[in-house]
Amino acid sequence: MRINRAFRFCLIRSVPLIWAIAATTSTIATELNQATITRLINNVQLRPGQEAPRAAVLNDNVPDGTTVATGMDSRTELTFTDQTSARLSANTIFSFNKGTRNLDLAEGAMLLRVPKGVGSTKITTGAVTAAINGTTVLVECHPHAYLKFISLEGTARLYLKRRWGESVLVRPGQVLITNPDAKSLPDPVDVDLGRLLKTSLLIIDFPPLGSQNLIAKESEKQQRAKSKRSLIDTNLVIFGKGTVVSLTSPAQMTAASHPIAASLTPGSIAIPSSTDVGTIQTPSSPEPTPPRLPASNYTADNPR
Repeated sequence: MRINRAFRFCLIRSVPLIWAIAATTSTIATELNQATITRLINNVQLRPGQEAPRAAVLNDNVPDGTTVATGMDSRTELTFTDQTSARLSANTIFSFNKGTRNLDLAEGAMLLRVPKGVGSTKITTGAVTAAINGTTVLVECHPHAYLKFISLEGTARLYLKRRWGESVLVRPGQVLITNPDAKSLPDPVDVDLGRLLKTSLLIIDFPPLGSQNLIAKESEKQQRAKSKRSLIDTNLVIFGKGTVVSLTSPAQMTAASHPIAASLTPGSIAIPSSTDVGTIQTPSSPEPTPPRLPASNYTADNPR
């Protein structure tokens, strides 16, 4: 009888916990069923399922299964009920799946902020999926050209669909550039957050992010690392959209030691010019330069 009483006591005590877990799971599962247009710049279209496309207006409700498409020189911000926010740049196609926290960036660029404590969110671009939680990221994807992923604060895990075990962590202040249909993932490299925050239209043309202070702290960490010479500015810069690396000061060439240069141009595929993503400069950890190493011997690894 004592055993039965103990069992009944444990079961009764467990019922509230079970209900609490069920309620929490249910809340998270339904949080991305709808979003609201909280910022609108120029031409943005909503394409709800099989219905005809229509122009979006401010405070429009965007149900799941709706594709959001921005036109040239157009941008928008979607805010979900859990305060997850997605800012879309020009020429972007974006959607989110019913009853899940799965987002899809078919083409273009976006800033995604997922607050802490709301559950893990996945964003898919081609063959690459990123899992983020309590993180703010910039993502740019052009099919058959390249994928660019930047963490502004928090850590994201990128992995390849149908390739178990192939994943890479992208930490605050890092960028990873690869092909959307990549068979393996390259290592991420550092990116100058201070310069990026001043040039990205997805940041400066919108109200302050809820994670603004966290991003500022990561930028300050980089500045302290620079002052201690554990990070150095290089002359490798990517202006706006694209992956063409410009050398802003060839005299600094021998100081650069970085795996993100040579063949990042997307071949003959034309990518619309834009500064929505911002200017990417890649600082690096200083390494001893071999004596008498000419600048022409500088090499960079190709993204895989």
